[in-house]
Amino acid sequence: MKVEFTVESVNISEKKGIQKKQVPQVELLVDHGIKGDAHAGNWHRQVSFLAGEDVDTMKAKGLELDHGAFGENIVTRGIDWHKVQVGGQVVIGEALLEITQIGKECHDRCAIYYAAGDCIMPTRGVFAKVLKGGWVHAEDCGHYSFR
Repeated sequence: MKVEFTVESVNISEKKGIQKKQVPQVELLVDHGIKGDAHAGNWHRQVSFLAGEDVDTMKAKGLELDHGAFGENIVTRGIDWHKVQVGGQVVIGEALLEITQIGKECHDRCAIYYAAGDCIMPTRGVFAKVLKGGWVHAEDCGHYSFR
């Protein structure tokens, strides 16, 4: 299975639990994640993905949202991240990532929940680790594959 998508935005934050800010590009580092992002480190949730279509669903409920509002690193178009599988691979430019987790458990309501009125990362977000580094820009094309 191979699904192609487009990167709509890339986002980072210096602290965990807050909305991320859009930037033109990010550098992915092997076994670390996005250089300069609070969630980077040697663990399984180095980079987070969210579909722009899911953000649109929240906007349709009347919420005014910017990309990064849910703490996501990479917003895409053309892929339903909820249908991918752990172990699947994502290629964007020269970077290679492996899906490590689908959704997450939120123990407390964070600043994102209070600012956006809801948080879709627990049910719609996907997390990955970086296997091969590289630069990712808004408007890059990528693909997901699972054997």
